[in-house]
Amino acid sequence: MNSKLKGTLCGIGAAVSYGLNPLGALPLYADGVNTNTVLFFRYSLAVILLAAFMLFKRQSFAVTKKEISVLSVLGVLFVTSSLTLFLSFHYMAAGIASTLLFVYPVMVAVMMTVFFKEKLTMVTVLSIVLALSGIGLLYKGDNGDVLNMTGVLLVMLSSLTYAVYIIIVNKSPLRMSSIKLTFYVLLIGVIFIIVYSFAGGSDNYIHILSNPKEWMFASILALFPTVISLLLMVIAVHEIGSTPTAILGALEPMTAVVIGVVLFNEEMTIRMATGMIMILIAVMFIIAGKSLTVNKITMVISKLGHVVVKHWRWKL
Repeated sequence: MNSKLKGTLCGIGAAVSYGLNPLGALPLYADGVNTNTVLFFRYSLAVILLAAFMLFKRQSFAVTKKEISVLSVLGVLFVTSSLTLFLSFHYMAAGIASTLLFVYPVMVAVMMTVFFKEKLTMVTVLSIVLALSGIGLLYKGDNGDVLNMTGVLLVMLSSLTYAVYIIIVNKSPLRMSSIKLTFYVLLIGVIFIIVYSFAGGSDNYIHILSNPKEWMFASILALFPTVISLLLMVIAVHEIGSTPTAILGALEPMTAVVIGVVLFNEEMTIRMATGMIMILIAVMFIIAGKSLTVNKITMVISKLGHVVVKHWRWKL
C-alpha cells in the first residue's frame, strides 16, 4: 500500500471515528454526568488501553525532556479542543456543533500558508468563502432562532486548538510511534482535566460512573473518537500532511449529524442541510485541488446557487 492511499484511508477512519463523539457523550449527559467526568473517563480508559498495548508490544515508555515539552503542548491543545467541544453540546445540537467544528481544515490551510509558506491557491480561497458561508447558514435556524453565541465560540475555540494540534504533530521534531505519542497526549489530558475539575466548584467535580450503561458509553468514547481516531490521525498526518488530513475531516460532521438525527431525534432543516453541503463542497474543492477547472467550479457553484435560491423562495 502506497503512502498516499494509506494516509487517505487512515484520515477517513480518523474522521469517522472522531464523529462518534455524540454517540458516547449525549447518553452520559442525559444521565446527569458532567463534562469533566465524561472526559476524565474517556481519557483514562484510553490511557489504560494504550498502556496495555505498549506493554504487550514491549514498547519503551521513555521520553526525553524535549519530547515531554512538545507532548505537554499537544496534550493541553487536545484536551482544550475536546473540553470546549463537549461543553458546546450543552448549548446546541451535537450535529450542528460537530459541523461548525469542521471549520478547522480552513484554519489549518490558512495557518500553513501564513506560517509555513504553503501556496494559497484560488481553490483554497474559494473553499474558505464557501465554508464560512455554510457556517453562516447554520448560524440561524429555519424558525428564526439564532444559535447560542457561547456555543458557537466554544466550537470555534475547539476548531482552533485542534487545527494547531494537527500542525504541531506534522511539524514537530517528535520521532516516536503514534501509539506512544497518543498515550502521552492523553495522559497529560487526564492530568489537565483533574486540575480543571477543581477550578469550577462542586458541580464540576469528577464523579464515579454509577452503572454498566455509563461505563459502556465511556468505553465507546475511549475507543473510537479517542484511541482509534488519534492513532489514525497521527499516521495520516505523517503520510499525507496536515492540510489533506484536516480536509478529510469532512466525514466528521456527517457522522455526527447522522447520529444526532437518527439516534437522538435532532432536527435537520433545509437551511442547515444547505449549509453543510456548502461546507462539504468547500472540502471537496480542496481535495480536488489542481484538477479543478474554472468551468467545473462555475458549474458546481451554479447548481448550489439554484438550490439555495429555491430554498429562500420557499421561505419567503
